Amino acid sequence: MKTKDEAGCRRIGCHGLTAGGQVVVALGLAAGPAAALGLARFAYALLLPAMRESLNWTFATSALMNSANAVGYLLGAVAAAKVARRVGARPTFLGGLVLIALALLASALSGDLALLVILRSVSGAAGAATFIIGAAIAAQLGTGETPGRSALLLGVYFAGGGLGIAVSGMVLPALLAVTPADDGWRWGWVALGLGAAFALVAAVPAANRAPEPVNDGGQDRASRRAVSRILIAYTLYGAGYIAYMTFIVALLKQAGAGVDEVTAFWIALGLAAMVGGYVWGPVIARLRGGGGSALLMAVVAVGAALPLIDASPALCFASAALFGISFLAVVAAVTHAARTALEPAQWTAGVAILTAGFALGQCIGPVLAGLLADIADGVRTGMLLSVGILAIAAVVALTHRQPRKAAAP
Repeated sequence: MKTKDEAGCRRIGCHGLTAGGQVVVALGLAAGPAAALGLARFAYALLLPAMRESLNWTFATSALMNSANAVGYLLGAVAAAKVARRVGARPTFLGGLVLIALALLASALSGDLALLVILRSVSGAAGAATFIIGAAIAAQLGTGETPGRSALLLGVYFAGGGLGIAVSGMVLPALLAVTPADDGWRWGWVALGLGAAFALVAAVPAANRAPEPVNDGGQDRASRRAVSRILIAYTLYGAGYIAYMTFIVALLKQAGAGVDEVTAFWIALGLAAMVGGYVWGPVIARLRGGGGSALLMAVVAVGAALPLIDASPALCFASAALFGISFLAVVAAVTHAARTALEPAQWTAGVAILTAGFALGQCIGPVLAGLLADIADGVRTGMLLSVGILAIAAVVALTHRQPRKAAAP
């Protein structure tokens, strides 16, 4: 029999928010991944061809920029929970957004590789802090709710990444087309920085209404044991998917795609990512253990393989739809797996551990793919490697088992 308090949680939420209020807060929090992922991480792919041409970079150097972002992301993932315990979840979440905006704006100031690498690292560290703490807050919103409702709220949060991708696709290709070739990429960074500043403004009201996540730093060791296999799979996934996100625009341009086609492709990718959480949410909620993560990683692998079969517009847009609708949903699936495997006091630490592994994979993936692109037949070889890694990640994720204590919904 449900207690009076439990019944109240079902009606107005365990944090005094109605069902609609929970969704509104999750939407506001989604500005975090919009900036941390959509703008600070993935939009670089749109600037890469212009920067590579203007600054005479090799593919390996171009990939180094994303690896630098991933190194910063790794450091931020390791530090996020500790910073949140010291200063609070909300200041950590919002402070990360401030640093993201400043780092993106500063990236327009110079073409010096060392400075750009440092700024990419800063935006990565700040992005990790914002993303991890935002995910912990969004997970806390689902306390006392059904697995389906909790997965929905996480899906709303992670949809922000797709929104950031779509917005950057609407702005950057058109901006690059009307600015001088030598410094058009600088205006791109300015636009991204302004977008991150807008995301901060949108996130503040939601962060102020959101619950403070429970955080017990003493649970880190238990968290690693409970999520060890999904951690390995997520690390491999980080190495595999990032090659696609780094080099797909370069592949499209090599295949003769113009500004309009690149714009449409990137917007399609972002829009697909936005709806991915809603499409896959019920599936994620029903599948036990690592089943949801494994399924989605396999779908991402298929999506990444399509443009390697044929770079025709039809297959490329099919790739955008399939990859886009699934790649951020993997993050939601992994977070949901951690949430069901861990106690509430472990959620922040568990998400941080998983994100650290994810970031480690992303440190390795771009450089490896870039080196292969330089010594082999261009970006196709690096992207082919990513497909294989994604397939292995799916197999490993399938071996993750949900603990018995969490088996009942």
